Amino acid sequence: MNHVAELAGIAVALLSFAYAAWLYLWVKNQPQENKTITKVSGLIQQGARAFLNRQYKLLFMFAGAIAVLIFLVLPAPIWRSTFSKNLSMAVSYVCGTLFSAFAGKIGIEVATIANGRSAEAAQKGIKPSFMVGFRGGAVMGMAVVGACVFGVSLVYYVLRDTQAVLCFSFGASSLALFAKVGGGIFTKTADIAADLTGKVELGIPEDDPRNPAVVADNVGDNVGDVAGMGADLFDSNVASLAAALVIALKLDNASGFNNNVETVFWYAALGLLASIIGVMTARIGKHGNPTKALNSSTYVTTAIYAVLTAVVTAIFGFSWAIWASCVLGLVVGVVIGITTDYFTDDTKNPVHAVAHASATGPAFTILSGVSYGFMSALPAMVGTGVSTLISYKLCQGIDPNYSSDYALFGISMAAVGMLSIVGMIVSNDAYGPIVDNARGLAEMGELGDEVLEITDELDSAGNTVKAVTKGFSISAAGLTVIALLGTFMSEVNTAATALGLDRLTGFDVMDPLVMFGMLAGAGIPAVFSAMLMLGVDRNAQRMVEEIHRQVKADPGIIEGTSDPDYEKCIDIATTGAMKELIPAGLVAILSTILCGFLGGVRAIGGFLVGNIVSGLLLALFMSNSGGLWDNAKKYIEAGHEGGKGSDAHKAGVIGDTVGDPFKDTAGPSINTQITVVSLIASLLSTAFLTLSLFK
Repeated sequence: MNHVAELAGIAVALLSFAYAAWLYLWVKNQPQENKTITKVSGLIQQGARAFLNRQYKLLFMFAGAIAVLIFLVLPAPIWRSTFSKNLSMAVSYVCGTLFSAFAGKIGIEVATIANGRSAEAAQKGIKPSFMVGFRGGAVMGMAVVGACVFGVSLVYYVLRDTQAVLCFSFGASSLALFAKVGGGIFTKTADIAADLTGKVELGIPEDDPRNPAVVADNVGDNVGDVAGMGADLFDSNVASLAAALVIALKLDNASGFNNNVETVFWYAALGLLASIIGVMTARIGKHGNPTKALNSSTYVTTAIYAVLTAVVTAIFGFSWAIWASCVLGLVVGVVIGITTDYFTDDTKNPVHAVAHASATGPAFTILSGVSYGFMSALPAMVGTGVSTLISYKLCQGIDPNYSSDYALFGISMAAVGMLSIVGMIVSNDAYGPIVDNARGLAEMGELGDEVLEITDELDSAGNTVKAVTKGFSISAAGLTVIALLGTFMSEVNTAATALGLDRLTGFDVMDPLVMFGMLAGAGIPAVFSAMLMLGVDRNAQRMVEEIHRQVKADPGIIEGTSDPDYEKCIDIATTGAMKELIPAGLVAILSTILCGFLGGVRAIGGFLVGNIVSGLLLALFMSNSGGLWDNAKKYIEAGHEGGKGSDAHKAGVIGDTVGDPFKDTAGPSINTQITVVSLIASLLSTAFLTLSLFK
């Protein structure tokens, strides 16, 4: 069998690692001379490392327990299987967790050295500051997607087993779920506590070093938006490739060729190569617009990918219908990003309308933000549905003998296409917290108003692009789990054929088992979100109490004559996140297993459908409304609707406080949750088929 496609993926991944290393050294060699910035940047790095080490220690214990269970029961109970087969499943799972952890760790390391350097580079103008921030984020982008393509290619090259790839994906997803939850709880605990005590109660600026929570807030930007989002997009990308490979191998085995498997690996490798080229060509003028520069890089990468995949399709004789589905997914992803931009950009009407409503009080801030948030979900939901429908129809006719399988393969390749430029998406996303930290460090280092104006502009671009990447990642996860639904059906039917049982042809909503699963699955994202936001609520209250205690015990903190105890606030956020991250994840995992053993594969099919639809809606609503409130507050702070200190500003801060756990904790965690339950369904499909209470 030809292994060139997998080797091409491994080669491009190694190239991305080499480029990431060069970018890291370039960022590290930029000057950092301000003593205050160096000190605070060091505290941020120290806090981020401490959090990540504690989180990974806990998660690796959890992953070890799951690995033992996988060894005992997958692909079949150890007493009915072979030792080597079960061991390969467990090792693949462990590799998935390790690769995901590696991507997050690399992102944290570079983000916490790029923030101070980006702040000091702003003294020379917007261009050098932007380049430090973007190239710092690009290290994360190259590491995340390089690890994804390298891991999937290597596992498949060595084992030639799609179930092992699913286990690798489950390892990535389970760690991503808890990393995103833990990071999200940490970052919003600190952000809310810092905003409410600093801006509203004490009347001091956002990043004032007199605020005991200010360093924890900056640490949170890194552990939530860098490590958490990196693990999240790593998970989505791996899951999309796993879903495509399961269906591709089934088609190739039936036809005697390996054309479809090759298509998956070549398209994934070329997506990474396009992202490398896109990052290399990213530039901004001396007086350029950072938002425009970031978006232009995305469009350039999209065009490069479409051309490269067309060339490979022509050379190797791949299906043009598959190519069209892949490009369609990519285009829809970009369109969804543009739509998200409209609802969250501070130059657009929705942000202005919410800022104007804030002048009347916080109740209207919340009402208007919720309304626009719900409206913003429709384009992405419809876009995901359209790409699913067109991909299905495009590929249905490739081979009349396998029309339904090719239709599902088309959907899975649309997901691969949507995530093909994820290297650029992660680069843009990680840029956001770097320049956010840079803005705070510039204020603490007293670099002057001109530097603050530059870092504010970079930060605003980061917020806008971050909102776009969240919308993109949620929609991509939606398309991925629709493909995983097809993977679940494929795995069930393979087992059913082997056991002489009836095959699944779909899920009838009038079937009471399907309806039971659908209603149960639809409720899980709401409960999951509530648990996360209650975790933020409890933790933030503890931190607010600590800030009050410090300020009351030492008046010199507000007078500026003594330093706050920053480490105490970091410890509160870390300890609280550790307590809250496991229960919410277990609810999602255990509810899936319970539903499967109660209602069987039909109930699980309904469960996945309900979970996907409800999860997508809630995730898009919360991410977009949160971004909208954040930028409405910043729009007011820029001098509109009364500016800082006005009633509109206080209402805007309250709106942003509500939006914080929406956009940075619950919203982006839901897409990982729906991926995890979809993978569990596929991995346990045979058990659900044979051991359920109701058939």
